[in-house]
Amino acid sequence: MTGRTLVRSYRTRFERDEDPLSEGGMWIQGRTHGVDWIDVMTRDGRVFGKVSRMTAAEKRAEQGAFGAGAEQGAAEGDYDDPTAVLSGAWGRNQRARATVFCRNPTNAYFQEVELRLRSTIAPRRCTGYEVFWRALKTDEGYAEIVRWNGPIGDFTSLQKHIGAEFGVQDGDVVEATIEGTVIKGFVNGVEVISASDDVFQDGAPGVGFNFFVGDTNVDHGFTSFEVETWDD
Repeated sequence: MTGRTLVRSYRTRFERDEDPLSEGGMWIQGRTHGVDWIDVMTRDGRVFGKVSRMTAAEKRAEQGAFGAGAEQGAAEGDYDDPTAVLSGAWGRNQRARATVFCRNPTNAYFQEVELRLRSTIAPRRCTGYEVFWRALKTDEGYAEIVRWNGPIGDFTSLQKHIGAEFGVQDGDVVEATIEGTVIKGFVNGVEVISASDDVFQDGAPGVGFNFFVGDTNVDHGFTSFEVETWDD
């Protein structure tokens, strides 16, 4: 942060069991405030997504190995991801960092741990950037940067890398940054993905998890989360 003026920062280890996560009103939730998405909750020092609607199964091209791939790479599903962002005003340049919790990783679902940047949640509208990693250290692992455009299911992939080196496992530290128009993702201090986009100029950091993971929602999440934000 040398040479920069810190606007606001926050850190937590999720010490309270809360459903949904609040920490004294610090968090805005996907279902409670956004209606169309799912809330996140905390238990035993972990934050994770609540169970999604589980009505429309997720289908992606990567699932072809076990017969559930969407045709021509088009993603299908509800996309009511469990999502929460911090309340209040934050600096436009943001760094979010979190420690991954993961047990019983599986390729039967797309278990993801997600960090949000410049994000907003309002009734039936969620915008901002999301940097995320699959909780799987195999060739089916991946990292991706996505822009959420507002309505449920309306998102734009900005960059994606597939492979074991892009997945994460228990104890890994993931980090997402946005400065100006440049978005980056890191695992254990090593940059693994980047993209550029200029659509959203403000919003809050936050966390998220993928929908349609059944009762494995409790098997992946974060045990710590911290952010710092600054303006130019």
